[in-house]
Amino acid sequence: MAFKFSDKPTLEDLREKQNKFAADRNWDQYHSPRNLLLALVGEVGELAEIFQWKGEVKEGLPDFTDAEKEHVGQEMGDVLLYLIRLAEKCHIDLPSSVLKKIEQNGLKYPADKVYGKSHKYTEYQSNGDTTEQT
Repeated sequence: MAFKFSDKPTLEDLREKQNKFAADRNWDQYHSPRNLLLALVGEVGELAEIFQWKGEVKEGLPDFTDAEKEHVGQEMGDVLLYLIRLAEKCHIDLPSSVLKKIEQNGLKYPADKVYGKSHKYTEYQSNGDTTEQT
């Protein structure tokens, strides 16, 4: 069975919950876009640290312990929460931006030209279709 996210909560639900969490603690004063971005980068670093010496990691993390998987989920949660909070402070509709980005990527990476290839779109657009992966 293919992996699937749960239907709830939505990004808006998470935004509202995080907003209330910060308001209840009077933390809004610290949540400038710059501070949130720096916190987000720090959390991405903490997530990367879990994978740092693991070598190539298989889908589903079968070689991770339950505790390691829980830790990955916690760090991903931190990353997502900071990203949602940053989007709120920048007045960026994150779901709409994601849909637009997927559409743009579809134009940059047409399936019939890049299927099975991992090189950057500029390589095949400027140099013709290449068979080498970079």
